[in-house]
Amino acid sequence: MLGRLGIYPAQRLSGAGRRALAYLAVKGPVAQRSLMSMDLWPSLPEDRARANLRRTLWQLPPGWVTASSWELRLVVEVDLDGAHEAAALAMTSTPLDPRQVELLRHDLLPGWYEEWLVPEQDQFHLQRIQALEEVCRRATETQDFGLATSAGLAAVCAEPLRESAVTALVAAHLSEGNRYEAVRRYHEYAGFLRRELDVEPGAELAALISPFARRAETRS
Repeated sequence: MLGRLGIYPAQRLSGAGRRALAYLAVKGPVAQRSLMSMDLWPSLPEDRARANLRRTLWQLPPGWVTASSWELRLVVEVDLDGAHEAAALAMTSTPLDPRQVELLRHDLLPGWYEEWLVPEQDQFHLQRIQALEEVCRRATETQDFGLATSAGLAAVCAEPLRESAVTALVAAHLSEGNRYEAVRRYHEYAGFLRRELDVEPGAELAALISPFARRAETRS
């Protein structure tokens, strides 16, 4: 998701430059030089890691990072900040605009597996799914069904086995009057759940869909 962080065209920077900016975008905007250098080059002695960081700083675009003898500061805005803000607003039931919801559709730096980054990726992944579910539920209440189903589907795509996400999406379909899509989504999830975990959907989700499932069985 570096391209979606909105901080640079990746082709202009070396790998070390991309990693340094990613670190400041995720862990910053302020980072101690010593900690940052050891996180980025954990297998090197401290003096060599610091030297690598000094060289890397010369590769960054002018004006993006300010430096002192002991800390660095990223001074450009990144999309990740907006995503965190959108997620926090969603959890207070504040309506989001489509641009804010779009920021919650993507995981943080997918394909990156650095030790310093993994906890941040896990935290953001959970944060964005919880926020998308809340957007889905609130938009259902306000009958903004386009936003509700879009946010709910994004949450389900991110975690297909997460029942609360499926429940929110099914409820949105039912409120919209789209019973066929609600039943289809339920059966898709139930089959996936049986294959992966050998369990059945929970009572809340089953209760939502049971009246329509029984009618379908009666007609057949």
